[in-house]
Amino acid sequence: MLARRQRDPLQSLQRRNQELKQQVDDLLSESRLKGALEASKRRDIYQRCIQLKQAIDENKNALQKLSKADEPAPVGSYDQKKEEEHNLLDKLTHQLQELAVSISRENVTETGALTEGEDDDSSAEEDEEEEEEDEEATSGEYIAVGDFTAQQVGDLTFKKGEILLIIEKNPDGWWMAKNAKGNKGLIPRTYLEPYNKEEDQESSEEGSEEDVEVGDETAEGAEVKQRTDSHWSAVRKAISEQINTVDVLTTMGAIPAGFRPSTLFQLLEEGNQFRASYFLQPALTTSQLAFRDLMWDAKTGSIRSRPSRVSLILTLWSCKMIPLPGASIQVLSRHVRFCLFDGNKVLSNIHTVRATWQPKTPKTWTFSPQVTGILPCLLDGDCFIRSNSSSPDLGILFELGISYIRNSTGERGELSCGWVFLKLFDASGIPIPAKTYELFLNGGTPYEKGVEVDPSVSRRAHGSVFHQMMTVRRQPQLLVKLRSLNRRSRNMLSLLPETLIGSMCSVHLLIFYRQILGDVLLKDRMSMHSADLISNPVLATFPKLLEQPDIMDALRSSWAEKESTLKRSDKRDKELLKAVFLLVYHDCVLPLLHSALLPPFRWAEEETEAARWKVIADFLKQNRENEGALQALLSPAGLHEPFDISEQTYDFLGEIRKNAA
Repeated sequence: MLARRQRDPLQSLQRRNQELKQQVDDLLSESRLKGALEASKRRDIYQRCIQLKQAIDENKNALQKLSKADEPAPVGSYDQKKEEEHNLLDKLTHQLQELAVSISRENVTETGALTEGEDDDSSAEEDEEEEEEDEEATSGEYIAVGDFTAQQVGDLTFKKGEILLIIEKNPDGWWMAKNAKGNKGLIPRTYLEPYNKEEDQESSEEGSEEDVEVGDETAEGAEVKQRTDSHWSAVRKAISEQINTVDVLTTMGAIPAGFRPSTLFQLLEEGNQFRASYFLQPALTTSQLAFRDLMWDAKTGSIRSRPSRVSLILTLWSCKMIPLPGASIQVLSRHVRFCLFDGNKVLSNIHTVRATWQPKTPKTWTFSPQVTGILPCLLDGDCFIRSNSSSPDLGILFELGISYIRNSTGERGELSCGWVFLKLFDASGIPIPAKTYELFLNGGTPYEKGVEVDPSVSRRAHGSVFHQMMTVRRQPQLLVKLRSLNRRSRNMLSLLPETLIGSMCSVHLLIFYRQILGDVLLKDRMSMHSADLISNPVLATFPKLLEQPDIMDALRSSWAEKESTLKRSDKRDKELLKAVFLLVYHDCVLPLLHSALLPPFRWAEEETEAARWKVIADFLKQNRENEGALQALLSPAGLHEPFDISEQTYDFLGEIRKNAA
């Protein structure tokens, strides 16, 4: 009797996919027929969701590795059949995600009901928990959430789950720590979470109990694979104790495994030291007797231009093949954040450019869209970069991110969709050429190595050369262009601080600020040793515009209208231009900053942004009709916050001390 012929690889995979489809359909039917499920039954269904999701991921990886050359006999419409199987697996994944989210919501509801019934009994426990949290904050013990290998002398290598004692917290994100063996070194803070011994013991006990329960179910004949992890325990802990949201979303498959909490957003939230307003302030020399990057040129009667080691224009073109998050979260903003980076720490302000996208091509992000009127500086993909750092490893760190809100809980957050580092100098110290660069994104954080954004689209392609080329085209990537400076651009950028990143559309406004700064601090001051407060509303308030881009756009629009009315001879008179700019600033910016009708600026809130722009547009329209802001300020309908004299004075020593702190 002839031996049975072995199925072809694609045919075998198709059969496994059909078996998975049948199991998913049975699970969905079971969850609908049971109605209100008991807690144990919900846990069983969720466990099977996780197991089926793992099996689907295995089939996706196997499908990715298949090529036509693996088939022993010709197969018609091979690529089409592979695409159909891939679509089927995506559909099954989406169905499991929806089921898992619905079960999680039921658990949240049940937990909330229990909590309401035990409010009185739990008040004392909450007080004890607060005391424990205070003890935890002062203990300095943290647990590692990932493996880290020392990158240079002075770093400390550690493994996931290792307990570390923090000795010193540095503002650059690298903390001094000591491990259990007494070894000390620097570690990235993004790898750490506060450690609580009691919680760790409880979670380990829960995990062991869960494993025993699953083992019993398997022994009784359930047709499932033995679990090697404890996904249900992770989700249950997230529901009851609200642990890291990103871990929950990754566990449920709502986001790709390479997504992480945004590193650059966390740095922006820590304080002022990574914002443009920090780097816009003049820096003192070591002796504290003069300004390092602000000098007066008596011949030209203006501030002196200062060349820097890095002075270039960067254009963001597009982002391609960026993975989409699941249906359980709503994306509020897509953007790119970038800064100067030397492999260890951030060396400049963190600049953000918002991307636009089309529903037909949601995986493609673009920049600098065509709009009516002026292009908002938040959408401007043309940016300048200046730095005087002597680091041989100096480069630009790009982080693609999204702002999101969870549909089930309303919780907001920031995710990194991938990062890439573009080194600006080669091994011999020569600047890289000005051209377009196609940069493939990495997953994880900038301090992780070898993590892919979406493991289902691996860079390590198998099969034929054509298949490898197609796989490369599916990789998440960022297209940027470095542009060399012409004489005019070089002269303009040389008047800016030696370290700064910003939008090209606002360069002329920054130069006005720097020139006024030079007049006040260098030319008009009676004594260089005087540290008195300086009455100058422009110097006191202009840095705020860098954090409120819509008011910066209002100033750009007002100045463009005013400049268009000036004669050619007036435009060559620098002193006249500064005087006119001051008038425009007082008519436009100061009333808006103190307007009670203008809602506070909030990032990625569409309603707030629309409300702010409506107030700004109405105010600018009144200014044009009334030829100034005086009538609007004196109108009974205009509501403004009281003017505090301290807000109208510039304290340069106070700014320097604040930045140093």
